[in-house]
Amino acid sequence: MTTPALLPLSGRRIPTLAPGASSFPHHRATLRLSEKFILLLILSAFITLCFGAFFFLPDNSKHKRFDLGLEDVLIPHINSNKEGKQPSAQIIHGQGGHDEHRHREEEESLQSKIRADHERALEEAKEKLRKSREELQAVIRTEKTKLAQDLKKRDSPPPLPPVPMPKLVGVKDGDPGDPDVKEKRDKIREMMKHAWDSYRQCGWGHNELKPLSKKGHSTNIFGNSQLGATIVDALDTLYIMGLHNEFRDGQEWVEQNLDWSVNVEVSVFEVNIRFIGGLLAAYYLSGQEVFKVKAVQLAEKLLPAFNTPTGIPWAMVNLKSGVGRNWGWASAGSSILAEFGTLHMEFVHLTYLTRNPVYYQKVMHIRKLLAKMDRPNGLYPNYLNPRTGRWGQHHTSVGGLGDSFYEYLLKAWLMSGRTDTEARKTYDEAIEAIERHLIRKSSSGLTFIGEWKNGHLERKMGHLTCFAGGMFALGADGSPDDKAGHYLQLGAEIAHTCHESYDRTVLKLGPEAFKFDSGLEAVAVRQNEKYYILRPEVIETYWYMWRFTHDPKYRQWGWEAAQAIDKYCRVSGGFSGVKDVYSSNPTYDDVQQSFFLAETLKYLYLLFSGDDLLPLENWVFNTEAHPLPVLHQRNLTLPEGNTLR
Repeated sequence: MTTPALLPLSGRRIPTLAPGASSFPHHRATLRLSEKFILLLILSAFITLCFGAFFFLPDNSKHKRFDLGLEDVLIPHINSNKEGKQPSAQIIHGQGGHDEHRHREEEESLQSKIRADHERALEEAKEKLRKSREELQAVIRTEKTKLAQDLKKRDSPPPLPPVPMPKLVGVKDGDPGDPDVKEKRDKIREMMKHAWDSYRQCGWGHNELKPLSKKGHSTNIFGNSQLGATIVDALDTLYIMGLHNEFRDGQEWVEQNLDWSVNVEVSVFEVNIRFIGGLLAAYYLSGQEVFKVKAVQLAEKLLPAFNTPTGIPWAMVNLKSGVGRNWGWASAGSSILAEFGTLHMEFVHLTYLTRNPVYYQKVMHIRKLLAKMDRPNGLYPNYLNPRTGRWGQHHTSVGGLGDSFYEYLLKAWLMSGRTDTEARKTYDEAIEAIERHLIRKSSSGLTFIGEWKNGHLERKMGHLTCFAGGMFALGADGSPDDKAGHYLQLGAEIAHTCHESYDRTVLKLGPEAFKFDSGLEAVAVRQNEKYYILRPEVIETYWYMWRFTHDPKYRQWGWEAAQAIDKYCRVSGGFSGVKDVYSSNPTYDDVQQSFFLAETLKYLYLLFSGDDLLPLENWVFNTEAHPLPVLHQRNLTLPEGNTLR
């Protein structure tokens, strides 16, 4: 039966009546509309019935459903005719038999596969139900672990590009030869093992250790998270001492637990020198990729700290949110010279290992900005506002707040294979101003480095400043105007002054700060300056002076310090700082600092080792004593073709 053509409802027009015309025609038109509407309803019901029949026919009829050409209407993105012919009519009239047979085979194959999968799933379910509760829990744990690993792989960053390993010399041994010296070195190794084992037992995973309380400890520089600062800081010391089991324990913790995706605010400076520096050193010494990967992941978390109007980074950054801020006590919201100026070594290595220029660009921007600024009396103030780019309080120090800025200028030159002449020139100019304004001799002839505060020299020297003796000796070779001998002698004088600060105490350990005023020399005056917190700077200078002069007094002085530490700072749960080095019965501060394992014990071990262990021609130590190899940068290029300077 042929169905009359129907106009679409949306296109149907109703004639307009002329004025005065009878309403009957309008009524008849209405009747015709009603009749057609009823016919449309009947047709719709018929179509619905047909479609319903298709769904309820037996299986062997169902395959014909898609042979009606309907898939080209209902599923227009599927081309059922692979040869591009018009599907509907041709399938029905021309290819029906052949295609029907083919579709039937495909449908049966699909149903067989579904049935097999269903039966296999049922068998697996039955098998699991036969297991005991413990076995089921083990299966669940396995599946969860697999899922976590799959998610970790999915979220992990792309692999780092392969780069050639720099020439590594002297990463093992360092046997001093002399049995007496070797015995002293073995003692230092035993002290390291005691410190590590105590932390391993009582503070594992925490940032530091409270050796008397025998529990974990942390400070605000690490936030409130357990980042294992002592583990990361100690890795390279363990490695060069040959404590391989302990090193493997540390590596395992790093692999399984060190996670930077935590909502915690940290010091950019401290995590750079301790964590990035420690991880990079562990990578170069051991070749284990995990350390490099973790260092790069952390570095990416630090980059938001540089999002300031000047590019001078904030002191603190939240590892999760990237929000930065400065210390509340710093001059007018300023950043600190020793913090933003102590990133260069680690960031240059990050660019080398990742081929990503962003790290190098960040630290070079800081250098260029400082080069444009006026410096009062040629000195660098300790405070710089990251918003305005202006100096804060005019306070200059080679100790706290300023120290490692000068150190990294020199070491940037050394680490570049002495090709970064800009860094060397900046260092020489800064040291010249420091000599002119800050270095003086006491009435008894002790050379000291004071602090410049608003045009006035304060005749006080901090324990932190004692590192400068080693810095002067390290920078002697290459000094302008043939001043190598002068700076080596200046280093020796600073070493002597700092030894005096130790020797004039009851415990033979140096105070936090000491004065040269009112008849007192190299002695602490204030009670809050009489403490010793296991600091390394004096021993660091002894080691550098030993390497450059081989004068036996430096090993003797180092041994005196080691004995004093072992006698007065050692407790059953590790090593603790003391609150008063002038008291024969001192109280403890109950903190084993991570830098004690990273620096103090490492420098003591190197002092009693041969010069072939980490030779200074091939290695440069960051300010946390983490050794990084020299990069001969004239041979290294960035992806854009720019040569590292």
